[in-house]
Amino acid sequence: MKRLRIRPSGAPYLFLAPFLLLFAVFGLFPLLFSLWLALNRWEPTSGLSAMEWVGLENFAFALQDAWFWKSLGNTVWLGVASAVPQHLVALPLACGLQTLGQRWRNALMGAYFLPYITSTVAIAILFSALFSTDYGLINSGLSTLRQAPGLGLLLPAQAIDWLNDPDRLRPAIALVVFWRYVGFHTVLYLAALQTIPKDLYEAATMDGAGPWQRFLHITLPGLRSMMLFGFTLSVVGSLQLFEEPFVLTNGRGGNDQAGMSSAVYLYRLAFDFNDFGAAAAMSWLLFAVLAAATAALHRAFGKERA
Repeated sequence: MKRLRIRPSGAPYLFLAPFLLLFAVFGLFPLLFSLWLALNRWEPTSGLSAMEWVGLENFAFALQDAWFWKSLGNTVWLGVASAVPQHLVALPLACGLQTLGQRWRNALMGAYFLPYITSTVAIAILFSALFSTDYGLINSGLSTLRQAPGLGLLLPAQAIDWLNDPDRLRPAIALVVFWRYVGFHTVLYLAALQTIPKDLYEAATMDGAGPWQRFLHITLPGLRSMMLFGFTLSVVGSLQLFEEPFVLTNGRGGNDQAGMSSAVYLYRLAFDFNDFGAAAAMSWLLFAVLAAATAALHRAFGKERA
């Protein structure tokens, strides 16, 4: 019985074969199929044979669709309102954790990181209860504060309908996203802080540099690469935002579509309206927006390095 012999030059390809096969099936094929869908009109209930070639018609529809621009505006608003506070809070938290002992640092780091590894749907359901008009903890707290002297005039007289008021819905969603991801960025910044040589701080202290000067001239430059990575993750995550607005608005986007992100609208367009072609076209438009935003972000950080 002959043994199967493999040439040494072919061994790397043999080890790569499982990855390449899985990537082709679960990565490359869905990508190419979505591009094909974007150029066709298709309802899945009719089968693949019912596809109708329409060219760029789906892209033209997306660019003229008011809901597409509404959802994109909501996505940008939610991204800015949740991502910017994440980094503004995560950086000081990481600097504070850096000054603590190893035991306290690990304990607090685990506590901050816990929301990130918790189920997004569970978090959204929890905040749905907190935002409830009738029995929510947030409205109960505001009601208690309203009775304090001097605060009654500053707070609303009635309970706030967070999830049905279009003006309050987006801040509520942004708060949920902020709470979930601020700990993740704190851990990233803390890891980057530990790579900055302590000799730099000691030399700066001996030269008379104060805490603020050390932060501006040592800490921030040392964190620049991690800040670029963190902001890139925030941009990508904002355009993929789905679970939080979907659960908080019961999959409908809220009143006046105030909480409908681009991902939620794509889901509704495909599965509620059975327009997979238009949904695929919009996903490619969002990819173009993501690529442009990421390129602009990298260019901005590149100018700072220069």
